[in-house]
This record gives sequence, C-alpha cells and structure tokens, in this order.
Amino acid sequence: MAVSAALALAPRLRVVPRDPAAETEALLGVAGWAAQFTPGVALEFPDAVLLDAAGSLKLFGGLASFLYRLRRDLANMGWSATIAGAPTPRGAFWLALAGGERFVGGVPELAPALAGLSVAVLRRDGETPEALEAIGVRTLGGLLALPREGVARRFGQRLLDDLDRALGQLPDPRNFFVPPARFRAAIELPAEVVQAEALLFAAKRLIVQLGGFLAAHSGGAQRLVFRLRHRDRAATEVAIGLVAPSRDAGHFALLARERFSGLALAEPVREIALEVDEVVPLAGRNLGLLLEQGKPPGDWEQLVERLRARLGAGAVRGITVRAEHRPEQASAVADVDHKELQLDFGERPLWLLESPRPLAEVGSRPHHEGPLELLAGPERIESGWWDGYDVARDYFIARMRNEALVWIYRERGGGGWYLHGLFA
Repeated sequence: MAVSAALALAPRLRVVPRDPAAETEALLGVAGWAAQFTPGVALEFPDAVLLDAAGSLKLFGGLASFLYRLRRDLANMGWSATIAGAPTPRGAFWLALAGGERFVGGVPELAPALAGLSVAVLRRDGETPEALEAIGVRTLGGLLALPREGVARRFGQRLLDDLDRALGQLPDPRNFFVPPARFRAAIELPAEVVQAEALLFAAKRLIVQLGGFLAAHSGGAQRLVFRLRHRDRAATEVAIGLVAPSRDAGHFALLARERFSGLALAEPVREIALEVDEVVPLAGRNLGLLLEQGKPPGDWEQLVERLRARLGAGAVRGITVRAEHRPEQASAVADVDHKELQLDFGERPLWLLESPRPLAEVGSRPHHEGPLELLAGPERIESGWWDGYDVARDYFIARMRNEALVWIYRERGGGGWYLHGLFA
C-alpha cells in the first residue's frame, strides 16, 4: 500500500523510515536469544532466524512445548513472529514467509506443502516476478511444472538450485551464528519517559533477551548495567550488582523494579539499553531425589540483592573472617560477596558482645542468671603483644540453667570471669 493511501485511511498514522542498521541489530539480538535452544542458529537476512531444532525437541518437552516457549518469550520481548517447520531450512523459511504456521515432518510431504506457496517467497528482484506473472505462474507448484531447461535459460540456474535446496534435493549448508562474548541490547522508546518506573516495561523485554543469551553461554551475570539515554545530557547509568551469578530473568526483573522505584530522572529518557560485560560460569546445583531429605536452602542471595537494589549497595554489608586469634578482631565488615558470607567460626559463637561483661563468681563457679556449667575448654588465647592490645585468656563453652550456651573466659594471672559471646 502506498503511503498516501495509508494516510488517507488513517490520517493520524505515524510514518517512520526504515532503519536497516537497527533491523540487523534486532535480528542479531533474536539470534543470540535463540541460541539457548540449539547451537544450530543461522540468519536469513533481513528478517528470519533459522533453528536446527530437531535434536532439542525432546529436551524441551516436545514440539508443542517448544513452540509455546518460543512464542511466549518472543512476545515478552515485543516481537511478533510467524513460526514454521520443515526438513530443510529453505523450506521452513518459505513456509514462514508465506504467513502460514505449518510444520512438515518429512521430505515426501514437503513438495505438496510448498506447491501452494506464492512465487513471492522466492524474493527475486528485477523482471523475474513480472515475467512469471506474464506466463501465468503464481505458485511454486506452477513453477515446478515448467520444463527445467527452459526455466534455467529464462531465469538462471540459481532459481532452480533454490527450489532443489528447498525440496531437499541439494544440500543447503549454513554458517551457524556465534553469540558475542558481551551482551548489549537497546530499545528506542516511542515517546520520552519522565518517570523511571515507566521504563520497566521496556526493561523486562531486554531482560528476557538477556536470559536467553546467558542460557546460550551456559553462564550467568553478576552485574547488569542499564543505560538511559537523554536528549541533551549524558546517559544515566543504573547498575545492579548480584551476590552470586544468575540468569533468572524473573529475578532480574524484580531487582530492576526495586532499583527504578527509587530513581529520580533528571531528564526524560529516549532510549534504554542493557549491558553485561562479563558472562560468569554458572555452577549447577545438585537436587535431592526425595523431598524428605530436608528443606530447600533459603534464597539469602536474592534477599541481599533486593535489599541492595532498594536501599543502595552501601547500605547492605557483609562479614568476612580475618586471620586473627583475638575474637573481637577476628571478623570485619566487608562488601557483600558470595564467598565472604560463607563463614566458619568453628566452635566460636557468631554473636559477640560489644564489650565483655564481668560475671560474678560464687564458690569458684561463674554465674550468669544462675551458676554456669562448663562444657568445653579451655581454649587459650594469648596474642597481640606487638600492637599494645595484648590479651591472655582461657575461653570456655558454658551452659546456663535454661540450656542456652554462652562463651566465657577467665583472665589469666588471677583475673575474673567475663561473658563474651552467645551461641544461637
């Protein structure tokens, strides 16, 4: 339809010129996402992605489940797609290009399926379409019925080779797409956005694409960066850090919501981009065969990430162990890190008092809400002579009357008893 005719039917129609570079970038993004389903991904420029999915159908639960996931994720990324299947890549492409979602299982059924397609699927420029129309050939079946020698003389051998490749009579090798090492995708917004929360819709589309990209790399991301492009100022960078690598698109979207909810935009946003510079190997988790083996581990990592997204990275800190015998100096506040949170204090309590509390001694036994029963010890700590904060103590694990366990010590050299820590 001509633009003038379209404007006559819809006067408010917005006409936007095509951007071949942006279309190619979008096609590459879809190919990178699709590589999660199969390593056999090929590009058919300018508007098709081919998947060699025969070996992946069982993994994804069969053809119906596979197609459902394709359609769902493509829709979540904002793409409309026509999906078709055939034993040959060119046959599948032509079926999809014709607009019918058909799936041909074997080569014998392929010729009848292609026969009814319009010759427009050949995508021939120049005089070929007009010449075929002039002799009354409107379908591939009509073209296949013509003498091959005459077709080759009139239209060239390439046309016949394309038909033979589509029918499986000639090989059709493809160069498979290799996803890039880094992820970057962007969406130009249809209108400027002044509220950060309104960016979530576009951000979720980018996150779905990122999830497929990470799955194709069998890895995860530990740092996501959203870049918000404005009209008259430098882009705003919104970084989201994770405690442990992940490729959970749902979790990424939740963190983005927390981060954008408290973000004030200095200027309206015209484009949003998502970048991941490093793909981190993602270790699998062993699952038990029986549910009775215990409760699943808590998602403390996701809790920390949500708190950091809402409160800021500096508001959530972790604890790390230091190479120090003195208990009050054996731990330190540090940035949250997956490894740093895996602490092991041995037989020491995690909770230490801010300063040791003196205990009463009755009949040579320390008392804290009653007499204490010594269970283990002594653990002798004598250290710090080099920095002026030297200690000389004998530590014991003791039990209170209410069965709670405490950590106490006695100063060497005739000192008294002190309460220093509580066990969980």
